[in-house]
Amino acid sequence: MMSRRVVIIGAGVGGLAAAVELSARGREVLVLERAAAPGGKMRQIAIGDALIDGGPTVFTMRWVFEELFATAGATLDDLLRLHPVSILARHAWDGGGGRLDLFADIHRSAEAIGEFAGPGEARGYLEFVERARKTYAALEAPFIRASRPSPIALAGRAGLGGMGRLLATSPFTSLWNALGEHFRDERLRQLFARYATYVGSSPFLAPATLMLIAHVEQSGVWLVEGGMHRIARAMESLAAASGATFRTGAEVAEILAAGGRARGVRLADGEVIEAAAVVANADASAIGIGRFGRAVARAVDPVPWSRRSLSAVTWAMLAEAEGFPLLRHNVFFSRDYAGEFGDILARQRVPAIPTVYVCAQDRGDDDQPPGRPERLLCLVNAPARGDHRAMTGAELAAAADAAFGLLARQGLVLRHDPAQAVVTTPLGFERLFPASGGALYGMAVHGWQASFNRPGARTRIPGLYLAGGSAHPGAGVPMAALSGRLAAAAVLEDAR
Repeated sequence: MMSRRVVIIGAGVGGLAAAVELSARGREVLVLERAAAPGGKMRQIAIGDALIDGGPTVFTMRWVFEELFATAGATLDDLLRLHPVSILARHAWDGGGGRLDLFADIHRSAEAIGEFAGPGEARGYLEFVERARKTYAALEAPFIRASRPSPIALAGRAGLGGMGRLLATSPFTSLWNALGEHFRDERLRQLFARYATYVGSSPFLAPATLMLIAHVEQSGVWLVEGGMHRIARAMESLAAASGATFRTGAEVAEILAAGGRARGVRLADGEVIEAAAVVANADASAIGIGRFGRAVARAVDPVPWSRRSLSAVTWAMLAEAEGFPLLRHNVFFSRDYAGEFGDILARQRVPAIPTVYVCAQDRGDDDQPPGRPERLLCLVNAPARGDHRAMTGAELAAAADAAFGLLARQGLVLRHDPAQAVVTTPLGFERLFPASGGALYGMAVHGWQASFNRPGARTRIPGLYLAGGSAHPGAGVPMAALSGRLAAAAVLEDAR
């Protein structure tokens, strides 16, 4: 009789969620992670004794983890310390465009926008917020929570009464154009267009449905005491308490198949591990290009480079910050937003005039400096071509000059030792997450059909399942966790 073991390849958020779900429901679970610690993109970077979150920095959709933890008989408070933020982010514009804080409280944001750009823009913001709420409500049950839907299946789940709500999400309109219906001030259009980059996409090509991210943020953003990596450790602990086994430093070289279905894995050292099911928490393209063996390559189509999401160049550092009142989350906008995405997508280069995100990890709502060198992660978007061409030293220096030059024009001076900063380029992300090209969000959400092209939990090979940001429902910490739950549900359903 075949083992009831489920092998999970990769301990990213999707794989960890699947491990929690499956082990809590009595399955034998073995998680194989080639890195030294769980977390995947939710990684930590060590500089001396300091640990800096080098991946996701925002915790939202708390309900996803509350439901997951409850499956294993626990609560979030059992394993994590979460602190709600009152200021979502501080925004500044290159070229003297001013400064604006966006608040968790909608009416405080409207008041701030009114002072920043006038009462008409404040009214536009409130209309936008309501539209974002309706968009989220229309898509949560039939799309976000559901297994991979086709357009027809999505319409069927919504029912006759829901078709109007689906069409009202403006799937055929770009996010940029839809924002123009609410904001005349280009700065505000730019601010809310940034939600497209949360899933690695251009606001000029992404559908207006992505405005639902605004509602997600307004529903709550939390800071995780000890950093985002604590979430991964909490999920590992929860799965282990239910009997899951974790092996780090274990690289899977091949997914084994026999009789038309997945049967286990072979490790790089030659060890063979049999399993009734395999959940791959890796970039789906890694399977499609044959990185896990030709026997399973037909299970999923690889993503062509032209449809990849954004990558990034990041600088993790300890620095003394002066001249600008940083909060936890800070965005310094490019003065040429269209040119920024033209550089990335059309010219395939790091933007000459980038938008820069700075996560000050020793701060919260208080913009007072911590009185010591503080942990910072600085990020600019980049094309996902890490598997084709490495950035030259001159290109990397130009990217740093552009990014830190923008910060300096806003008055932010960072005093640090460049030799101790940890820089990650698209090539670095490709090495961390093979076959992605450095794409951090799977497939770009460009056009109304993009969300339906993302693979679901089931593949063309029975017994082989997908979890992670490259699978449905998409990128981001909570979405990856939902993908793991969907993969676990598929494993259990097919076993029955």
